[in-house]
Amino acid sequence: MDYFDFHHHKKNISYGIYNLEYNEAIPSTLYSVGIHPRDINCNSIENQIDWLTSNISDHCFAIGECGLDSLVPIDPKIQEMIFIKQIQLSNEMRKPLIIHCVRKFYEVISFKKQATQAMIIHGFNKKQGVAEDLLKNNFYLSVGKAVLYNLSLQNTIRITPLDKLFLETDNDDFIIEELYKKVSLLKGISLKQLSEQILENLDTIRNG
Repeated sequence: MDYFDFHHHKKNISYGIYNLEYNEAIPSTLYSVGIHPRDINCNSIENQIDWLTSNISDHCFAIGECGLDSLVPIDPKIQEMIFIKQIQLSNEMRKPLIIHCVRKFYEVISFKKQATQAMIIHGFNKKQGVAEDLLKNNFYLSVGKAVLYNLSLQNTIRITPLDKLFLETDNDDFIIEELYKKVSLLKGISLKQLSEQILENLDTIRNG
């Protein structure tokens, strides 16, 4: 059985969504494209926006990574401006948003009302309370390697509805099947059921 990898940075994975880096060539597989908070160039914002819009092809599944990050040395107001621009682009192009968020979850939640497309928090590994607030606001959660060992995150997965969940490898070096096996145990369902639900979730956000 093949297992869909919702967010990855590896050229050798064909069944998933590849995160396209700035000025990188478009792959033949599904990909996402966005302006990460750390990559914002305050002297070249217009060029970055042009690059983003010109790389939204038929194989582009989502806009992202994009979002807010309290640890990068980019002015928060500029981060918000670029994030809003990508939300608007997501609305216009009818593409979901893959969100990178560091210590800015409630700010990201406040922008949700501006989005008409699905918003997915990638690499989620925070406390259950944050997860509950995101889920109440109709976010999806994509989780990665931390689920294999983080007991708190495992408890969060147990309460996360299956129809709001995605699984990813991100930059970590492990096989996505390990994650599917762990989550299927946590949710008390078969690997087949979990895999089918992930694909159903993909269809939902694609057609949202």
